[in-house]
Amino acid sequence: MKRFLLQLIAIWKQQLKLYVLAAWVGAGIGIFLLAPSYDYISSRERNADPLSSIEFVFMQFKEVMTGQINQNNIIIFYAEIGAVLGLLSLILYKMLHSRLMDLDALKAELDKDLPSIIRQGEGPILEFKSSLRWDMQEERVNRNLEGVVLKTLAGFMNSHIGGTLLIGVQDDGEVIGLEKDYQTLKRPDQDGFEQALMTTISNNLGTDLCPNVHILFHAINSKDVCRVIISPAIRPVFLTQGNAPKFFVRTGGGTRDLNIQEALEYVAGRWKKS
Repeated sequence: MKRFLLQLIAIWKQQLKLYVLAAWVGAGIGIFLLAPSYDYISSRERNADPLSSIEFVFMQFKEVMTGQINQNNIIIFYAEIGAVLGLLSLILYKMLHSRLMDLDALKAELDKDLPSIIRQGEGPILEFKSSLRWDMQEERVNRNLEGVVLKTLAGFMNSHIGGTLLIGVQDDGEVIGLEKDYQTLKRPDQDGFEQALMTTISNNLGTDLCPNVHILFHAINSKDVCRVIISPAIRPVFLTQGNAPKFFVRTGGGTRDLNIQEALEYVAGRWKKS
């Protein structure tokens, strides 16, 4: 636990340094660009200064650096504005960068041919499930199967690269389709299946994680297969089973839950740069 806390503090320090740097850069832009720009525009409106914009900015910069300008309140105001803009720019960049990474990964996954994916067999980034809630052996609805699917989704979300889950495919790669699952839904079709799956994810893993899940349907030999593409989560994902939260990760071609110490160490390393 102590080691985990020290790692967590180190991560926070790194993030804090980054945001402080962004604020300082923004403050500099406010002082040396925004403030002189405002003064230049004002002087031009009054026809009080014939200097070009570049000359005016350099003159203002020189006066600020030499302490010749005594406009502390205005300088502080523009520094604050610049710092806020710097922080907002950093936040926006991180959001856009994360989104672009997700889109690139999704495009790469969509470019893959589904039959070829099935022939590869299960592995670290691919898993097959026969159904979402229909028990093939007992020939009845078994809601515990949803927990098995959720465990796989949580494992992919906690991984570094995500993964793909195919529902309607047996472990040996045989396509059996979703018809049995459809019969358990109020809307016995693809839309009803997608809605049921997303509701299960929202209720058990978190609504904020729904954008990490992309659902597609494919027809193979007239049988529907649900292709679930999972992106890595920006936070640790826990799944409650037996009244206890569990942390799942992908290991080889399967998913397993970690004990407390393993989970703490994994979280510290997995989200160190988030």
